[in-house]
Amino acid sequence: MAASSTHVGETSAEQDARNVNDSHRPVDAGEIAIGVIIGRTSEFFDFFVYAIASVLVFPSVIFSFADPVTGTLLSFAVFALAFVARPFGTVLFSAVDRNYGRGVRLTIALMLLGVSTVAVAFLPSYDQVGWLAIAILIIFRIGQGLALAGAWDGLASLLALNAPQHKRGWYAMMPQLGAPIGLIVASALFAYLSSALSAQDFLEWGWRYPFFVAFAINVVALFSRLRIVVTPEYTNLFKSGELIPSTIRETLANDWRNVVIGAFAPLASFALFHMVTVFPLSYVFLYTEDPPVDFLLIEVGSACVGLVAVILSGFLADRFGRRWLLGVSAAFIGVYSVFAPLLLGAGQIGEIIYMVVGFALLGVSFGQSSGVVASNFSRLYRYTGSALTSDMAWLFGAGFAPVVALALSASFGLISSGAYLLSGAVCTLLALYFNRQLARTN
Repeated sequence: MAASSTHVGETSAEQDARNVNDSHRPVDAGEIAIGVIIGRTSEFFDFFVYAIASVLVFPSVIFSFADPVTGTLLSFAVFALAFVARPFGTVLFSAVDRNYGRGVRLTIALMLLGVSTVAVAFLPSYDQVGWLAIAILIIFRIGQGLALAGAWDGLASLLALNAPQHKRGWYAMMPQLGAPIGLIVASALFAYLSSALSAQDFLEWGWRYPFFVAFAINVVALFSRLRIVVTPEYTNLFKSGELIPSTIRETLANDWRNVVIGAFAPLASFALFHMVTVFPLSYVFLYTEDPPVDFLLIEVGSACVGLVAVILSGFLADRFGRRWLLGVSAAFIGVYSVFAPLLLGAGQIGEIIYMVVGFALLGVSFGQSSGVVASNFSRLYRYTGSALTSDMAWLFGAGFAPVVALALSASFGLISSGAYLLSGAVCTLLALYFNRQLARTN
């Protein structure tokens, strides 16, 4: 706690951010929201740059010894490692937070994220160094997962919990805007490179440029978020007990029920997240003659629909309630999971309908998936508890979605891929039910 209440152990970046605060008027809620959106956009841009490369690049460059489907499955297996690493990152960076402060935690985490991401741009191919290329990619991907956990700052739940009672849904959706914005930028960048370069040039060097861009965006995001965490408002909230980083053992011992429920409550939206972003790109690339650039542009347009839907979720949640909205959207996602695979296999028109409807549902549900049960945590364990629930939800809901959906489609046909999505919808409905029962007993 000493490091949190004094300036001892500050990084130079944190000192610069504090100097900016000292020489300007206090940061208001609007500026905090902008900083949060910038930070989340940076994280999701990194995320989608790697995800798109997992389909278009790594099967040919890193897993060239395998057939295209097997190479993509192996690529998705490495993709999932970041989600496996996130809980371990939470343990590691929670200790950094307790001992050295939030600024040090964010600085280390975002620099690790930036370095792990930009390092992928220098990755040698399998033809050059053999299995060492796979080992290097695994190391970088694990580094990304650890860093994403360390980049957790609690602001998503904080915005929702400290918003006016009638505006909690609106504030809860703001951090989620980073996902569609990050996807729009990443998809547009890859679409441009794919169309401007020959296939050989793209696979040799063109695909590397988005990873350099990701590092530059991370630097901007680092200062933007430090600008927030060193403000007096944020520090006071930390001191009041809203943002105290407890140990994992203490949190699980006292609030394990909320961690479990919080991990499963957003599974429908997290499963849908990859079913309309990473998986369909892989299916179209592997099983159709459509150029990847065409589907990337469909993804850009659909993500714009998702962006509007995220904003709409704020209005709907404030009018009808966040749990109600998540429950209704989970039910619709369950229905969508039945006919969505048929659309994806019905040509380009079907692909467009699949993507637009999917992103509309994703925006409404994902917009309110952050901190849905955060209010159930006791104050001492809310910060770490919210981080753990986020890690678990991404791991169970999204981490293995691409590899499972593609494996099911390759073995049993495209229609079977909807089973994974349907299971996520069922888990969300059950978690919301138990969350309501638990709230009644507390």
